Amino acid sequence: MSKGGMRKQFVLTVESLLEKNPELSLLLGDIGVFGFKEAFKKYSDRVLNIGILEQSTIGVAAGMAKNGLIPIVHTIAPFLVERAFEQIKTDFCYQNLGGNFVTVGASYDYAALGCTHHCPGDIELLQTLPRMQIVVPGTSEELDQLFRETYSNGSPTYFRLSERENPISHPVKFGKAQVLKRGSEATFVVVGPALKNLWPLIQSFDATVLYYTTVAPFDRETLKKNAVSSKFILFEPSYEGGLSREISQAMEMRAHSISTIGVPRKFLTNYGTAEEQDQALQLSTDALKNRIEKILDSKVLDSRHEADLNKSPEVVQ
Repeated sequence: MSKGGMRKQFVLTVESLLEKNPELSLLLGDIGVFGFKEAFKKYSDRVLNIGILEQSTIGVAAGMAKNGLIPIVHTIAPFLVERAFEQIKTDFCYQNLGGNFVTVGASYDYAALGCTHHCPGDIELLQTLPRMQIVVPGTSEELDQLFRETYSNGSPTYFRLSERENPISHPVKFGKAQVLKRGSEATFVVVGPALKNLWPLIQSFDATVLYYTTVAPFDRETLKKNAVSSKFILFEPSYEGGLSREISQAMEMRAHSISTIGVPRKFLTNYGTAEEQDQALQLSTDALKNRIEKILDSKVLDSRHEADLNKSPEVVQ
């Protein structure tokens, strides 16, 4: 794990790629300017601080992409994803252009700054855009691997950096889920840094744990091959339930239940640290243990789908 977290690793990774690839460009929205101070000196024609003009910055980046450059746009999540959503949709996705959109502060990493700086809906919003790739690394090493693998692949790609990291990095690959553990009682689908508070608990439950750092495209094949239980628990660092549709489509005609654990769909009006928000929202390790135990003790699936489970796959609804 790199010293300084994902943001520091992002600087190191991009500086390395700027040196190797003359087509790479970086546009900042008054965020990360100090971190990239050396890059400003070395690559003054390709590293620019556009300022607090997020919508215009997307237009500039699209113009660069149209002319053969590979743009990276970096700022705080609500300002990039929510404020400039229309420009990302029309200038990049609709125009079939490649580019990289890298944010910090999503969900409530900037808890002390209040709701204006929260962005738990970024993943679900960007899922609505055709061609948009969505990457949610859980550690600095995973960010480095995934960014190098995808930054020049010609597709619009969103990278969601977190202020908090998982205790262990995994050998991630773009578009693929990792099987961290096998069990029979349930299937845990865990996205990026949502694994952090869950990690101390995974050996306590007889569950298969599938770890996703790519949200779009979603790896349905790994889920279908490894979901031995029809009971799913979905852990997301964003609004809860965002990937429920993907799981249901992967399961196709098989009866299943999905319990969701993530950021509740409400405005967070209290201030403090991200860890204090975890406590308040029952997302701390202790709270997760209690919530998982209640879900696993539930017999809802058995009673609701008892008849369906006895049917052939062709007639299950």
